[in-house]
Formats: sequence, C-alpha cells, structure tokens
Amino acid sequence: MYDFVIIGGGILGMSTAMQLSETFPDRRILLLEKEPHVARHQSGRNSGVIHAGIYYPPGSLKARFCREGNRATKAFCDEHGIETRTCGKLLVATNNLELERMQGLWERTAANGLEREWLSGEALREREPAISGVGALFVPSSGIVDYTRVTRAMADTFEQRGGQIRFEQEVTGIDERPGEVVIKTRDAEYSARYLISCAGLMADRIVRMLGRHPGFIICPFRGEYFRLPEQRDGIVQHLVYPIPDPAMPFLGVHLTPMIGGGISIGPNAVLALAREGYRKRDVSLPDVARLFTHPGVWRMLADNVRPGLAELRNTFSRRRYLALVRSYCPELTLDDLQPWPAGVRAQAVSRDGRLIDDFLFVNTRRTVNVCNAPSPAATSALPIGRYIVDKVKEQVAVG
Repeated sequence: MYDFVIIGGGILGMSTAMQLSETFPDRRILLLEKEPHVARHQSGRNSGVIHAGIYYPPGSLKARFCREGNRATKAFCDEHGIETRTCGKLLVATNNLELERMQGLWERTAANGLEREWLSGEALREREPAISGVGALFVPSSGIVDYTRVTRAMADTFEQRGGQIRFEQEVTGIDERPGEVVIKTRDAEYSARYLISCAGLMADRIVRMLGRHPGFIICPFRGEYFRLPEQRDGIVQHLVYPIPDPAMPFLGVHLTPMIGGGISIGPNAVLALAREGYRKRDVSLPDVARLFTHPGVWRMLADNVRPGLAELRNTFSRRRYLALVRSYCPELTLDDLQPWPAGVRAQAVSRDGRLIDDFLFVNTRRTVNVCNAPSPAATSALPIGRYIVDKVKEQVAVG
C-alpha cells in the first residue's frame, strides 16, 4: 500500500508530488499519468507566460496564488538552471473605451500590490515602435518560461527523493473505503491511504468515480495559436496584450516572445468537441453527448452568444483572427500567421451556466481533488501544490 497516490503528470500534479515528498520524506508516494511523458496537455500547450496577477479580484485564490507563484516560479527556475525572462507585460488600449477599462485594471493592480506604470500613447511607441495605442499599462514582473521544462525538473526532484512515477496508467475507477482508496487503471490496481487528483481535463470524471455528483462539468476550450516568421522575431520585446473586453470570458489574442525563440500569437477560445480536441476535426461523440446534455453548458452558451459566435468566426477565418492583433500591431499581414500547435483549456462550468472563475477543490475524507485550475495555474503551481499539501496534512492529522 502507498501512503499517497497522485493522479496527473502535469505541472500541478508534479508540484504537489515534489512538495509532498519533501513534507513526508519517509512515506511511499506514487504518481500516475495516463500519457507516456509529463506535461502532455495544458502544462505543455500554453503561451509560457509567468503571470503577475493583473486581472484577478483582490483576495481571491487566483490573485494570491499568482502573486506568490510569480516569485516562486522564478526562484525554482534559478535553482534548477531553467531559463526565464522577465520581459514585462504591456496591456494596450486602442481607443477611449479601452482607456477607461485600463483605469479599472490600474486600480486592481494597485489592490493586488503590483508594481505598474501608466504609459501615454507616445511613451508606448517609444517602448514598442510596432505597437499602436492611445495608452498602455506596463507591469514589469510578468515573464516567460518553458513550463514543460519546469514540470520535468519537478518530476526529477520527486524521483530523486524516492517518489515513483508510472506512465501510461489511465485511471478507470476509484473506490474510497474505510482506511484506504483503491485506484484502478486499465492494467493495474493501486491502494493508498490518501489520494490527490490533478486531472485537468478529466477532473469531473475523477469526482464521479468517487461516487460524488460534481456540480460542474469540464468544458474544453481550444486555444489556437500562430507563430510569426523568423524575420519578425524582433517586432516586440515585451508581452503585448489587448485590454480585455468584460463581455468576453477570456483575455484576448496577444503577442508573446518565447523562450526558445520566436513570437507566438494567440490564443483565441472556441468550444472543442473533444476533451483533447487540439484540431478542428477532432470530435469525440461521447464527449459531445455529455457536453450537450448538461444544462449548465446550454445556459453558458445562451449567456455568451455574441462572444461565442465571434470566436467561432475567428477560428475559421485567418483574416478575422489577424484583425484582432492588427488592432494594436497594424504592420502584421496574413503571411505572418504561420501554424503553431493549439492548446485546450479545461474550464469548469456550473449547473447554472457560470464559468467558474477561481480555483475549485472537491475533497472527501481521504481525497483532495483539483477541479478547476484556470490560468494562471501554471504560474501558480508551486503555491497550489503547497496548498494541497496543507490539506493533506489536515487529513493525515485526523487519521
């Protein structure tokens, strides 16, 4: 019997495993991952931004974890020889309405304790000549990193401390019994005193396996990216974001310098028809059936008709997609949109149709389950892992 079993080899699962092995150095700890490698989904398919915590309501878990995670991620990378770049983020207002919205972000960044700078249109052009706007909010602590490398370093640390990782172990059933939890995969069965799940796109299925009604469903939103050609590598030096539209649930298409070189454009956000639907043609009939028989999904779609249709049009029209980024970087052309891998975001949606915005945990007597970990989850992985370990310590203390 293991003392702890962790489900999920993304950055949250690995952060938890690494910190659990430090807290309980003499316990047997196993991590199960259904893929052959770590970080195969959300953790390895994102824009690589180390977020500062600009957008999040003061006092929320998002704001707290992101602020702590920004510092912790950089410190972890320094310790493990992983390159980061603190290039700062520019949020660009392209008209007076966006300038008014920027004022709200200015106040929120102050409430979240972030260093920031208000730039005029002229000051923006001096800092980024290719970017056009009437003003910008500059937050210097934002940066970039390769989160796959971060996840691998966490996995290495975990194994060096005696932890075990077993790949290609897709969980098919969970039985919580007095004194233990039994986890079944396609070809094995594991027993543990406590279970932690960080299952991302499969989070609601894990809760159902525990015999609980989750009260939410995971909706997969595909985020499509492009990459600029090599000759455009120097077009911006900072992360460049639009001012978010309150009517839209996501942050908008942005320009992101990447650690490995080059600049990505994206992502948009369109409902995917498969939990791991990275291509437009990816369709899972069971996933579609579960999505469109859930009342919360229909309410969510009804409440977001305008932004949903806009995103759908953008996904099938490169010209419309380009227009989003040309609003603040007008020199880009269609030829600059080169293919780049898409990602899929796991978004929890409640039965009343709300996009659950903050981190969400569903726990039982012997399990801790991460059920919603939206952006900035990768930035926040270390404080989230610490939070989970504290919950596990409470369970262990009860016995």
